[in-house]
Amino acid sequence: MSAAIAVLNAGSSSIKFAVRESGADMPLLLRGQLEAIDVAPKLTVKDADGAVLLKQDFAASGFDHAEATRTIFATVQQQLAGRKVAAVGHRVVHGGMHYVEPVKVDAKVLSDLDALVSLAPLHQPHNIAPIRTLLEHLPTMPQVACFDTAFHAVQPPTARRYAIPRALTDEGVLRYGFHGLSYEYIARRLATVAPHLADARVIVAHLGNGASLCAMHAGKSVASTMGFTAVEGLMMGTRSGSIDPGVLIWLMDQKAMDVRAVEALLYKQSGLLGVSGISSDMRALRASAAPEAAEAIALFVYRVVREIGSMAAALGGIDALVFTAGIGENEADIRAEILVGCGWLGLSTDPILNAHPTGRISPQGATPEVWVVATDEERIIAEHTLGLLAGG
Repeated sequence: MSAAIAVLNAGSSSIKFAVRESGADMPLLLRGQLEAIDVAPKLTVKDADGAVLLKQDFAASGFDHAEATRTIFATVQQQLAGRKVAAVGHRVVHGGMHYVEPVKVDAKVLSDLDALVSLAPLHQPHNIAPIRTLLEHLPTMPQVACFDTAFHAVQPPTARRYAIPRALTDEGVLRYGFHGLSYEYIARRLATVAPHLADARVIVAHLGNGASLCAMHAGKSVASTMGFTAVEGLMMGTRSGSIDPGVLIWLMDQKAMDVRAVEALLYKQSGLLGVSGISSDMRALRASAAPEAAEAIALFVYRVVREIGSMAAALGGIDALVFTAGIGENEADIRAEILVGCGWLGLSTDPILNAHPTGRISPQGATPEVWVVATDEERIIAEHTLGLLAGG
């Protein structure tokens, strides 16, 4: 019986997890999540086919990320029925200037990641909480940190720099880019499903509650819409995307908003939710007859179309556009509307293929091509973890 690789993806109120065999094909064994941490903790475990194996509720008192991690790990070991967990891989949103590839975690690495909390205060503490817990309770368990910023570290310096004093740039105020694990997976997947695009100029649209674009050439990141933080770029579920910095100054000056209030506005009160006043969920907005819902959708599409133009400029042209993530994979109407807006780039779709996507959705022979490719960040983390484990 082969060993297993566990993957943890910790957010502010939940920890998603997946467990795969450590063999070459790395088939999925289990997946699930522990959600509503500190509120009404609920654990769900499913098998590879999505059948529910376990549902369990917990008392909220004292049930923090550490307790959630211990609970998940104990449950996984029970479900594996004797199969050993050989290593644990983690999604970590920020690697800073130094960590530009996956790394085995020890006390020194954990300390370094702690020091990066100021760069991603809403994400980093939760990402590294399970790492700390496992280091304390299972110190011999190999752990690997995989970074959302790492894929973009190869971008040219001009693409990463802001027009601010050089001293601040030297301190690390750069365009880091995010969703890198998703983009890395798509780059690898394209090499299999569309090998003729391996050396091509490809724009990947990761459209979900968090949304961004990445311009890739030969599978490498050239430019991205997210920058120093994951709030820059596209309009998102509750995040504003790019906004005139002068607006923030005005809010602080005229509305007496402090830093935390501005942070809450940009990250939690804006985007689809803020414009519509209804929901951050694209499905709910599509189902609504309210004009505000339609306006929010139209603004989302407009921002994506405009930024696709900027990514095409960074690439000097486009050979393919790839949709991925929750909205990108599942919302045919959004894809169609974006492609209408990008008609000037030669992008188009076959309505039948778009309605039931299994890969390419552009008409046969059309260029640039348009694809829908499902992302799998957990898979790429598991692959990195197994690779470092095998490397000793």
